[in-house]
Amino acid sequence: MTTIRTLKVILAILVTTCFIITFSFVVSCRKAETVKVKEDPVETKETTEEEAAAPVEGVEEDGEDEAKEEMEEPEEEEVAEDMEEEDISEVLMIVSPAFSENEKVPVKFTCDADNINPQLDISGIPQGTASLVLIVDDPDAPGGTWVHWTLWNIDPATTSILENSVPSGAVEGVTDFGVPGYGGPCPPSGTHRYFFKIFALDITLDLDSSSTVTDIESAIQGHVLDSGELIGLYGE
Repeated sequence: MTTIRTLKVILAILVTTCFIITFSFVVSCRKAETVKVKEDPVETKETTEEEAAAPVEGVEEDGEDEAKEEMEEPEEEEVAEDMEEEDISEVLMIVSPAFSENEKVPVKFTCDADNINPQLDISGIPQGTASLVLIVDDPDAPGGTWVHWTLWNIDPATTSILENSVPSGAVEGVTDFGVPGYGGPCPPSGTHRYFFKIFALDITLDLDSSSTVTDIESAIQGHVLDSGELIGLYGE
């Protein structure tokens, strides 16, 4: 009987010991998980800080890019201004030292006095120009546009048509006065506008001095590289 009791006691001790060991193991595992959970937020926090830092760097880079763009803008503006200046210099222009745009033509160049042509200066002749054409007319004449002077096959190297002269090699055509050559402003009444029109052509014209403005306008169709005009006024 004593032996049986002893065995029961030993068995009870073993069971208790196993229970204690199992319980200790479970508690240890839970503590380990708790520690891990506590560590994870730290990692998350560090990651969040790193991610938060990234946009700041991006903002700095964007700021640097904007600064560079601002520094580059003046250069682009300067280039645009240079291009505008080049474009202006390449526009075909005709001017006169005798009068400015929309100003009175001096009487010297009209039918009321010497009736000679004024000096005309030409600039901005485009590359590829083979000849120049000059037409002077009055769109305010009572019967319609009145032609005062036509001149063609002007050398493209010409920069001035001097007062009372015709460039060498150029041809004068018949005007509405019925003869070739220059006829100055001579309005019957009121103030009229006189258009001095210059055309740059890619050809020379095969026309003789009996040709009229209609012949010229027909011949230059499709061959005008550029044109310009000067307006002078004359009248009462």
